[in-house]
Order: sequence, then C-alpha cells, then structure tokens
Amino acid sequence: MVALEVKNVLGLELSNTTMGPLWSRRRGLHWKAQVASMWSLLQQEEYIYFSLLQDFSKHVLQVIGSCGHFYAVEYLTAGHAWHKTIFPLEDAVGPSFTGTKSKVKAITDIALSFLDMVNHFDNDFSHRLHLCDIKPENFAIRNDLTVVAIDVDMAFFEPKMRDILEQNCTGDEDCNFFDCFSKCDLRIKKCGAERANNNLQVICDKIFRHWFSPNLRRPTISFPLQSRLQKAVHECAKPGPKDL
Repeated sequence: MVALEVKNVLGLELSNTTMGPLWSRRRGLHWKAQVASMWSLLQQEEYIYFSLLQDFSKHVLQVIGSCGHFYAVEYLTAGHAWHKTIFPLEDAVGPSFTGTKSKVKAITDIALSFLDMVNHFDNDFSHRLHLCDIKPENFAIRNDLTVVAIDVDMAFFEPKMRDILEQNCTGDEDCNFFDCFSKCDLRIKKCGAERANNNLQVICDKIFRHWFSPNLRRPTISFPLQSRLQKAVHECAKPGPKDL
C-alpha cells in the first residue's frame, strides 16, 4: 500500500526495504491509529520526499517527528529575495559573519553548496530530481552553510517530470511548467517529454545573478575576478544550443 502511494505521488518504483523511513510493520497497542496517521501523512507529497530522502541527502529537510497528520522538521534560516545576501547570515551562523570578508567567504561556500546540490540531484538518485520552482524562499542554510531544499512541492523525479511535460501544444510557450521547460514538436503538436533546461541554469539565473550582478560591486574581490564571475553566471544561465 505504501509503495503504491509513493509510486502514485513520485512516479518511483520502490522496494519494500526502502519503505523503512515511512513505515513500521510492528503492530502495537494503537496500531490502527498509527495506520490512520501514516495514511494521512502519505497524502502529503513533501512528507514523502523528506522522509525518503533524508537518509540519502544532506540537501533536504530532516523530519524530526510526527503526530497525526502533522509533522515537524528542523528549523533553518530560509532565503529571501529582498535580502542582500539572500540568506541572513547572522541568523544562521551568528554575528561573526557581519564583516564584508566573512560575508564574501560565506556566499562562496553557499554557492559551492548549491553546485553540490545540483550535482547530487542530477546524479546520485536512480532518477534525476528536477526542481521546477527555484527561488530564494524555497531554500535554507544550516549553520555549516549547507544549502537545503525546504519546499519541494514542485520537485519531480524524471519519470513524473516526463509525464508532466508531455502535453499537447501549439508552441513552445505551452511547454513551460514553472521553471521546467520543454519544446513543442509542431508536427505532432506535442511537448517533448525531455526537459530542455536544467536545475543549474535556473539556479544561475535566479540565485547566482543576485550575488554576481554588475550592480553589486564587492571591494574585497578584484574587478577582473568580479567580471569573470558575472560572465560565468551569465553563460551558465542562458539556454544552450539544444534549448533554442
């Protein structure tokens, strides 16, 4: 039952051994209530993601516990588009990061953690994990500056991503699903099942541009290096030949 629900929600075929984080076979005194609680939790897609992935990824929220249909997760410092450094570093790691040099070092570490997360989601699961709603508010950082995805309502593994993208279309604009794009095949008027852009492009566009914008000159970084960073982010964010 649990494996079937996971398949319906995530589009993944999972073995019974993978169900450990979600399900206990022990029948205690209140096992019927436990079954009812678990079933209500399984209706929440984010709970399934967090519970299944928390033992395999440092880039997803840790579930602390649950009661009925409620569940608790670790408390982290979330990002904000209006914040100069996206993440309020003082809240995450303390007042020692108030200096300019410390902030630059922290931003560098966070950027590297974003890159690690992208590589991890692309390569370390049985299917690629696509993030279709990338914005600062959907990520947080731990005290060690590890980036964590805290809102995965629009995260999909490859099988479900293909099902979502493969829709009828009259043009490429019909094949856009939030931050995940496909291309319209005008011969058959159907969107391609393969995503045309990728997580890294969107993160470069919506996260890294904020840090490496020409309007944000940082005195601790030389002008030539700032220019190279801005160019690299611009190249990263723009569509490649296969996306045009």
